[in-house]
Amino acid sequence: MVLVTNLSRAERLSSPDSAADHPWSRFVAIGDSFTEGIGDPDPGSPGGHRGWADRVAEELSRGHADFAYANLAIRGRLLQQIIDEQLQPALDLSPDLISICAGGNDVIRRSGDPDALAEKMDVAIAKLADSGATIVLFTAPDIGDTPVIGSVRGKAAIYNENLRTVAARHDAIIADMWALRQLKDARMWAPDRLHFSPLGHHTVAAMVLDALNVRHTLHPEIPKPLPPKHWRTARAEDLVWARQHLVPWVLRRLRHRSSGDGISPKRPTAGPIFGPGMPPGAAE
Repeated sequence: MVLVTNLSRAERLSSPDSAADHPWSRFVAIGDSFTEGIGDPDPGSPGGHRGWADRVAEELSRGHADFAYANLAIRGRLLQQIIDEQLQPALDLSPDLISICAGGNDVIRRSGDPDALAEKMDVAIAKLADSGATIVLFTAPDIGDTPVIGSVRGKAAIYNENLRTVAARHDAIIADMWALRQLKDARMWAPDRLHFSPLGHHTVAAMVLDALNVRHTLHPEIPKPLPPKHWRTARAEDLVWARQHLVPWVLRRLRHRSSGDGISPKRPTAGPIFGPGMPPGAAE
């Protein structure tokens, strides 16, 4: 298997092909656990997670000494919470590039209506676009026939089509995870089967930079084919997954709790991606 190497910050900054030709100087990312970087642990990153957005900011900062980046995303947030808690703070940072990935936690709920969610998103994107910033809007990935989450695949597809309409209406750039077929590989996903692994975040980051038409150093990482797995092994892995990840998720839902309770943004202010991290105590 080909692994994604977590280069040191100095190595990331000093890459010989580091000059990125683009017009942006301030990038703000908003959303939920996907944008926070959950599934991509990195003790050296603020909040203990790196993720696709950090990777994109690293690439955009190459050759741009004044480039600044903020990440306001918090795990577990629903679309309305992201709009209420992150939209205005993002605009207050005066970004010229804003990414938003939201609604996934709503879609997987029984009450999640992809048409109603898209109407909320349309209002949010209109407000972001009015700032003059370039907007990057994500579609949901194609989760396929996976346990539990696979049951909402149809709703996710409808939501994605609505998001494409919203993007066209406001001249936003679509970061199309649904079309990213590499995400079908199980190794693109973290052990909880809900968040991306480091390899998945790396793959998504490269796709975003391609969508922005920015030259970058994130080369494709293609894992070698896995050997066939005996059904008993697969069954045992499913049982472990259910005990360690599914049951706690269901219990949080029943108790009306969120994995993001008590969590603050990992990069609440715009600053250098390779500079100081978040203020002490900003996240738990």
